[in-house]
Amino acid sequence: MGQQQLLLIILGVIIIGIAVGVAVVMFNDNSVSSNKEAMSTDLLHIAAKARHYYGRPSSMGGGSHSFAGLTMDKMVNASFANNANGYYEIISVAPDAVVIQGTGKVTKPNGDSVKVQLTVTPSGPGNIITLP
Repeated sequence: MGQQQLLLIILGVIIIGIAVGVAVVMFNDNSVSSNKEAMSTDLLHIAAKARHYYGRPSSMGGGSHSFAGLTMDKMVNASFANNANGYYEIISVAPDAVVIQGTGKVTKPNGDSVKVQLTVTPSGPGNIITLP
């Protein structure tokens, strides 16, 4: 009877260890996914501000149907450009498109930060791309 109880205790410890390991992996995956979704929402907000800049006349501080001259300061304040979700920056600006990238504050299991990118055109924001 003693050996059977010892075997059940060892088996119970192994099962609990596996369950804890699976829970840690699931928690990390969920936090990366949540950060990616929150950054996507922020990028869409910034894209709306970029389109407002595009359509606004230059006399009112806009681009007069051009993204040229667009900076993060003209779209959002500094506290939004670097918030709890991530850090946002303009990667490239052309008269007909602007590329905005967000770098998340949550790291993936391999140690890299979550990165998402969005291209904004006069017709609207494109697809949000997750970078490796």
